[in-house]
Amino acid sequence: MAGSTADYIGHHLTFNTTGGGFWNVHLDTLFFSFLAGAVFLFFFYRAATKVTDGVPSKFQCFVEMIIEWVDGVVKENFHGLRGVVAPLALTVFCWIFVMNAIDLIPVDFPPQFAAMFGIHYLRAVPTADISATLGMALCVFCLIIFYTIKSKGVGGFVKEYTLHPFNHWAFIPVNFVLEMVTLIAKPISLGFRLFGNMYAGELIFILIAVMYMADNFLLQALGLPLHLAWAIFHILVITLQAFIFMMLTIVYLSIGYNKADH
Repeated sequence: MAGSTADYIGHHLTFNTTGGGFWNVHLDTLFFSFLAGAVFLFFFYRAATKVTDGVPSKFQCFVEMIIEWVDGVVKENFHGLRGVVAPLALTVFCWIFVMNAIDLIPVDFPPQFAAMFGIHYLRAVPTADISATLGMALCVFCLIIFYTIKSKGVGGFVKEYTLHPFNHWAFIPVNFVLEMVTLIAKPISLGFRLFGNMYAGELIFILIAVMYMADNFLLQALGLPLHLAWAIFHILVITLQAFIFMMLTIVYLSIGYNKADH
């Protein structure tokens, strides 16, 4: 039983890759990331094409509530032109939420469905892949640099990371190291936070599924209520993680855009 359980867990935690070694592509992460993005775009495009000035449908009201809520969050936290930041925040929240929500699908369904097409390994939750979360965090990192340069110029950007917190040329190396650590820590913590929570949630679902394989009838009976309880609680987790990633993205861009000239 121990060997089969270890094999079961290992199988569910193995990505479908293009090959071995460090430089490989997780095909399942890419597929489900694009699928989640397509689902988000489809529903929002459908809502946009069916918008009406009369009595709106329930779905239109739902979409408008999300857009107004995200725009309000951006307005409170980003003090600049919101023409790009607000759509970015909306995309980040909805896209990550859909990717996280894939975790609510029973863990055996995606691998068993993939096995019908000769695919031996499949992990369906893109945000449980550190490559995906750090990739998104790297995009946020590039935007932080862009908005800092946009608001301060190249000269102001250099000053921010060489003359702060000690405004003297002799402390430029110290300032640079301190500011670089602070800057690089933002995307790393952003990516690892999302990955850690979603990986833990996926692992708990797998461990609950292992209970169905137990020889003990009591453990088998506990599997279903534990699965339902964790799924209900996990709805809060996937929503909260999408919100945190969106919120920190807005805050980091705001800090980059509104840095004072020291």
